[in-house]
Amino acid sequence: MSQITIEHNPSPERLAELGVDSWPIWEKEISSFPIDFDETETAYVLEGEILVTPAGGEPVRILPGDLVMFHAGLDSQWEVVKPLRKHYHYD
Repeated sequence: MSQITIEHNPSPERLAELGVDSWPIWEKEISSFPIDFDETETAYVLEGEILVTPAGGEPVRILPGDLVMFHAGLDSQWEVVKPLRKHYHYD
């Protein structure tokens, strides 16, 4: 199984079912940094663009409207290409 799962442009019903509007928002300026996930994070990107490269893997481009799961155990390098604004939730 991939360590990053992306659902492009989920329906408003799907977002409501997950309760995305109630999740906190995280913002990050253009930058590059490592993130290692000890638990699974689900994120819904509102603005910006990021390239997430899993350790030993290919970069994954994440854009506004993407619902993304970063699975527990993922070690990754993030490059925020355009200032990022996303909802996030830990399962």
